[in-house]
This record gives sequence, C-alpha cells and structure tokens, in this order.
Amino acid sequence: MPEVGLFTPDWPLPAGVRAASTTRLGGVSRGAYGGFNLGDHVGDDAPAVAANRAALMQTLALPAPPLWLSQVHGIAVAGADDPAGIAADARYADRPGVVCAVLTADCLPLLLCSDDGRQIAAVHCGWRGLAAGIVGRAVARFAASAAVSAWLGPAIGPAAFEVGAEVRELFVRRDPGAASCFCAGAAGRWLADLYALARRDLAAAGVRRVHGGDLCTVADRERFYSYRRDGVTGRMASLVWRDA
Repeated sequence: MPEVGLFTPDWPLPAGVRAASTTRLGGVSRGAYGGFNLGDHVGDDAPAVAANRAALMQTLALPAPPLWLSQVHGIAVAGADDPAGIAADARYADRPGVVCAVLTADCLPLLLCSDDGRQIAAVHCGWRGLAAGIVGRAVARFAASAAVSAWLGPAIGPAAFEVGAEVRELFVRRDPGAASCFCAGAAGRWLADLYALARRDLAAAGVRRVHGGDLCTVADRERFYSYRRDGVTGRMASLVWRDA
C-alpha cells in the first residue's frame, strides 16, 4: 500500500466523529500530479487515482468509500442518500457510516459538525459558490436547534488570490461588509481573502466556533496542490464522517 500524506484538523470533535485532510505527499501519481492525487477528473492515470483512493480508505479505516461529488462551483447540497458523482458542492449526512468529502486545489474546503455529532457536512467553497451563498445553504441543512462548529482547510491565501473588480462586486452586493475581505492590488485588481469571506458567512449563519484557516496552498508547494500556481495539478481531499 502506498504511503499517504494526511493531517488531522485541529478541531475538537465529539466522540465518534472523525475528520482528515490530505496533502500531495506520498501516493503513486506521477508528473504534474506527482504524489497523492485523489481527483479522477484532472487527467491523471485512472489506476493511479484508484490506488491513491484505496490507500486513503485503508489508512483512515473509513466505514465506507467517500461519497465523492461532481463539483460544479454551485450551491447544491447533496444528502446522505444521494449517490456518489452527483453534481453538488456540499455533502450533508445525519447518520453514521457516510463519508462526506470534497476535493480542492486552492478552493476552500469547509467541514461542519454539530456538537452532538449527529450531523456533519463537507463543503467545497470556490469564490463562485461563496458569492452565491453555499455556506449558508450548507448550515441550513442542520437542525435549527443544533450548535455547529466549523473547520477551514487549506486554500489559496489572501496574499495570492487576485481577482477582478467584478468578483469583489458580487460579494459586496450581497454583503456590504465583505468589502473588508478585499485589499486593493495592482491595475484595478483585488486580493481576496477566502477565509475571511467564509467566516463572515458562517457568523451570519450562527456558527461561532471556527477553526483552521491559516494554510496557503499556493505558498506551500511541497505539501499542497495549487491550480492557480501550477495549472495542471492534482486534488486533495477533506473528509468528515461518523463511525458506523
């Protein structure tokens, strides 16, 4: 079995709930995908991706294969009974044995868990999904009475994510306070802070305890894939599940 690059989110979780995030280290992928690529849609050899996914499942002793999504930068939230491969950018589960997972290589992976451990979700937050309100949509799947905490995984950092004025306008039109999440860049461009934008939406949805949010995929070439930095590249996974 190939070695795998993993780290455990710094996120206090209730008993029976586990979470993990991967790096590009280890694995059997080669070339531009070199390492532990888990994306089967980026041009990597299918047998290499399958071997990496099998190693992930074995190393983490997952109760079931991850229910991978076909991520489309939208706001659809799949449920525990929706099949793998469904077009959605978040997966919510309210029973054990369902592995919620998202793939990223600069976009922000967001994991959610209720304090009683009964409800979990994994959310893929690209700027389009964030601007359209995917964070609020995902949190809304939790019971109204649930206290929810969050973990923000590795994503493109605020010093590296340059966007046009039209992107900033989408956020500010929905939430004027989001202007604080942008810094003026060169020639009319802006530097966007995905972490800060997600924190604003989490706060608006009533999520007060937020962990993580201090890793940059672009800056850490050794550990992380980055689409903005490299173009052709692999994908990392962030997962949360309840033991069966």
